[in-house]
Amino acid sequence: MDVSEDQPVFAAELTPYRSLGKTGFRVVLVLAGSICLLYGGFFLITGAYPIGFFFGLDFLGLYLAMKMSYRAGRAREEVTVSRSNLSIRKFSPAGRMVEHRFNPFWARFNVRRHGEFGITSMHVTGEGRGTDIGSFLNPDDRESFAKAFKRALATVKQRV
Repeated sequence: MDVSEDQPVFAAELTPYRSLGKTGFRVVLVLAGSICLLYGGFFLITGAYPIGFFFGLDFLGLYLAMKMSYRAGRAREEVTVSRSNLSIRKFSPAGRMVEHRFNPFWARFNVRRHGEFGITSMHVTGEGRGTDIGSFLNPDDRESFAKAFKRALATVKQRV
């Protein structure tokens, strides 16, 4: 086997996009917490204590939803294409890794499109196995990844 067969022709790390950074996360929580505390306190003082407690539950729900969103944002996928191997390594938010390996000459890249929304899903199949890829990407990132990935597979298959 030639050393150049193991050299990656294509390598990408796919990560979910998060529009709100850590500072924004804190700002949103401080603002929401202040509003909930202000109005919740008002309702507690005026005797409508159940409403005050619901403001506390609202804040707790917002905090938990944002925490879960950021945790999900730690998921990632590493895609590598060489002449001898197509590797898709999926990392869960907890850090568990699952690797899918394909022979690039037998691998097929399938893209499902919707007229209005663009790419809705991407799958790699081959040798009786398959996996989805980039399911957490936004539509623009799916388009650019699909274009680059197709080009990499075509390049590998041309060099016989």
